[in-house]
Amino acid sequence: MSELVPVLSQTEIQAKVKSLAHEISADYAGKSLVAIGVLKGAFIFLADLVRHLSVPAQIDFVRLTSYGADTKSSGKVRITKDIELDIKGKDVLVVEDMIDSGLTLAFLVEHLKTFNPLSVKVCALIDKTERREKKVPVDYTGFTIESGFIVGYGIDFNEDYRTLSDIKKLKL
Repeated sequence: MSELVPVLSQTEIQAKVKSLAHEISADYAGKSLVAIGVLKGAFIFLADLVRHLSVPAQIDFVRLTSYGADTKSSGKVRITKDIELDIKGKDVLVVEDMIDSGLTLAFLVEHLKTFNPLSVKVCALIDKTERREKKVPVDYTGFTIESGFIVGYGIDFNEDYRTLSDIKKLKL
């Protein structure tokens, strides 16, 4: 059985989500936004974030895979569900649960740019720097964590632990 070690409490996470929403709302004042959540991990974060925005936002999702049932990215990114909204000429905010190697996010940002949006910015709850292979711009960061395999608040290991209301380090 794996051991779970507390990293971020539900209270800390919710305070940060509200703060990020306030910052995003200020930056997009007078504009509308298309928030694109990266499934499955970002669905809880995206839902909480957009409820605190004070600017109009359309919601869409994309699903990519590079992990499978492993704890390390394979480095090969595949789109398994693409966006459905037309983002041409619109401000886009990619909402990601965690940036790890940076490969998936770099791939996604370049993919979204092919649809000719007005802008593409990135909001990540967790910026994990331990295994960074590709430098990616993160415009809004919740927390920076150097190392460890984390789960909870949407983040999983082999589809387990997503429903935890806090974030814990998984000791395998």
